[in-house]
Amino acid sequence: MTTALPTVGFIGLGIMGEPMATRVQAAGYPLVIVDFEPPLPSQLIEAGATVCASNKEVAEQSDVVILMVPDTPDVETVLFAADGVAGGLNQGKSVVDMSSISPTATVDFARRINSLGCDYLDAPVSGGAPRAVTGELTIMVGGPQVSFERLLPLLSTMGSTVTLIGTRNGDGQVCKVANQIIVGSTVQAVAEALLFASKAGANPLKVREALMGGAAGSLILENHGQRMLDRDFDASFRVELQRKDLGLAVEAARELGLVLPNATTAWQLYNSCVARGEGGEDHIAILKVLEDLAQHTLTDDSD
Repeated sequence: MTTALPTVGFIGLGIMGEPMATRVQAAGYPLVIVDFEPPLPSQLIEAGATVCASNKEVAEQSDVVILMVPDTPDVETVLFAADGVAGGLNQGKSVVDMSSISPTATVDFARRINSLGCDYLDAPVSGGAPRAVTGELTIMVGGPQVSFERLLPLLSTMGSTVTLIGTRNGDGQVCKVANQIIVGSTVQAVAEALLFASKAGANPLKVREALMGGAAGSLILENHGQRMLDRDFDASFRVELQRKDLGLAVEAARELGLVLPNATTAWQLYNSCVARGEGGEDHIAILKVLEDLAQHTLTDDSD
């Protein structure tokens, strides 16, 4: 049976990538994936995904290649290693990087892919694993308008809000860094507020409930705040990834001559989380660092 839909190669099938690829496949797009550790999701294979031995082979068999990998060096390796995506591209194909990486590096990656006669969009996402499952991610896109419009139906299988931030490659990544400045700083603020309430003798459950009805109300207070109260640190977005994203903000601020005190403080606290061996926990584990700092303060005062 033939289909008018392009074949999609999907590289990076982790906590976020797996449900995103599942949404793409469920929408009828032929799916091509690569076989490496960890083991491939069986449901994708059972539903007909083609399995390749290398990233280059994925690109050879796909019209559009989507990347969803952890960090800037990972994107560079996937794209430009000896068996990378670039080696399997030919004119007219598209690369969509949905990872959260350096805006500066993105500009260079796009230039190198464009030189092969291929389109490049940077399209990082926000919403976490639950919204990846439901297809309700927020997708922030940088790249040419014509490429965005052509690939919008594909992106819309994964996100309910898909916005072209600008026609420059890197604009999507700039937006994602801005997003993480707000998210990382707000997670820290919610943790501080609930810890303060608890230490001051108030019921933090009731404090959260009251705050939800006022100006402090937010999605992070609602969802992450409840998880803090439940002490549910199972990862939907890992500490190490939040640390990486805030690091991108701190690095970019330095390049731009900016001072971002809240983002920098949150980044330092996430560094502490990683140093404590909690990098694989959910980013609400910043609460544990604040609790330990409070305990040390009490101990120092008693001395």
